[in-house]
Amino acid sequence: MYDYTDFDRDFVNGRVQEFRGQVARRLDGSMTEDEFKPLRLMNGLYLQLHAYMLRVAIPYGTLNGGQMRTLADIADKWDKGYGHFTTRQNIQYNWPALMDVPDMLQALADVGMHAIQTSGNTIRNVTADHFAGAAADEIEDPRPTAELVRQWSTDHPEFQFLPRKFKVAVTGSPNDRAVVKAHDIGLRMVRNAAGEPGYEVIVGGGLGRTPMVGKVLCDYLPKADLLPYLEAVMQVYNLHGRRDNKYKARIKILVHEESLETMQARVGEVFDRIRDDFVVPQDLIDHIESGFQQPAYKQADIAPVFDGPLRSFIDTNTTAHKNPDYAIVTISLKGIGETPGDATSEQMRVMADMAEEFGHNELRISHEQNVILPHVHRGDLPAIYRALAAVGLATANVGLVSDIIACPGMDYCALATARSIPVAQQISTAFSDLDAQRDIGPLKIKISGCINACGHHHVGHIGILGLDRAGVENYQITLGGDGTETATIGERAGPGFAYDEIVPAVERLIVAYLDLRSSDEETFLEAYRRVGMGPFKAALYPEKTEKANAA
Repeated sequence: MYDYTDFDRDFVNGRVQEFRGQVARRLDGSMTEDEFKPLRLMNGLYLQLHAYMLRVAIPYGTLNGGQMRTLADIADKWDKGYGHFTTRQNIQYNWPALMDVPDMLQALADVGMHAIQTSGNTIRNVTADHFAGAAADEIEDPRPTAELVRQWSTDHPEFQFLPRKFKVAVTGSPNDRAVVKAHDIGLRMVRNAAGEPGYEVIVGGGLGRTPMVGKVLCDYLPKADLLPYLEAVMQVYNLHGRRDNKYKARIKILVHEESLETMQARVGEVFDRIRDDFVVPQDLIDHIESGFQQPAYKQADIAPVFDGPLRSFIDTNTTAHKNPDYAIVTISLKGIGETPGDATSEQMRVMADMAEEFGHNELRISHEQNVILPHVHRGDLPAIYRALAAVGLATANVGLVSDIIACPGMDYCALATARSIPVAQQISTAFSDLDAQRDIGPLKIKISGCINACGHHHVGHIGILGLDRAGVENYQITLGGDGTETATIGERAGPGFAYDEIVPAVERLIVAYLDLRSSDEETFLEAYRRVGMGPFKAALYPEKTEKANAA
């Protein structure tokens, strides 16, 4: 993985010291909260419902065992012994004291981490496929690209005060695991007719109150042109993006209101003007790429695995690796009835140990709020399973009903209008039987506690959006969403449900699916696409169906 240079270390340490002085002035009263707010946001510090929240960047979801262990130490020393992994491959600490935040940032800086640009109207943490560098279907490892974009965008003088926040995702595989079509810019690795790798550039995706699937701005961009092309996109957005209404300030609105063709023409004009003068030094490219070499794969015997919990774990929580003697292991942070994305300091340390002992010292955070060991020899799977099981991390439910994405919701977030975590916990408990979950098959449930859609509910096979209706929580259901290469925004089923009605409603949906699927192999999404909303709506609103039939 990428190691900080002296420049990186000096930059991050300088920001820590600068923020330490700003915090001191806020604490002694010489700086007001209004004056302090933009400064803390530049360093990933939010003021939530009950306390400050520090959002730490994990660029493209990659970290090593030592970094994970530092995250555990921070949780113990300055928080409440746990952290929350998010859909942007970050980690959030929900209970830091303001006076401690500079020390937290220094501890991060000491291991090559930071919280820069995890908030504010700037280019946020660059995300990527969590199986990058390991996936059997990969065209090319997208992490060097993500690192290049990270370096270009960090503290970019023109792009620190954009019309709105800006998100970039990169995938190197035809099977999209990075949700690139739901980002302001999505980069998808492709090859041209000559077999040369380049990028399909997708622009204008996003969720929130106006969900949109991104559109292809350029179907093939040579790798050497990436940064000047992105610079051109950002200049056009910065100049033409709306600033009069924050709800219409995202680039997706610009593309929608002024057309994709207008965007292509403007970007092309700027790109042609700056391209020749925008040269990325080859030694920088070489340095970045040198940090993402394949590990030194080991040779060892692979013992047979028989039936039982280990077999279920391997079948459900591992994915094909480009090396057939290896596997990609997904560690579920979705134990039955647990808070999605939360990990205790003890669990973090065990994952760090597993990475160092069995995983070539690599970990990944997925946008689905799980943790990945990308390079595991199949002979080590039993030992990993035993260690994870000892700390409650061996639940064999990845991709199943209880592997739920959920934002913090009203338990923590000042923007939330409804609870997300308890709904996720109750659904998980309702489907606690793992054999039943496997019978149901792949099913992605995603829950957001407000219209901002941090839980990605729009692209859930079953999406749940919690809203406030006259002071009462109300939960809308959307169906048929998809965050992959066939991205689709889910369709709203109808009126919302009260808090105590939402879990039974989900249960009715799944019973209906099991009744109507054409075979045991047909997934929920496939069944929905085959039969449409009708049968599912009838299951959700049985009283209305009965009245209609009676009429």
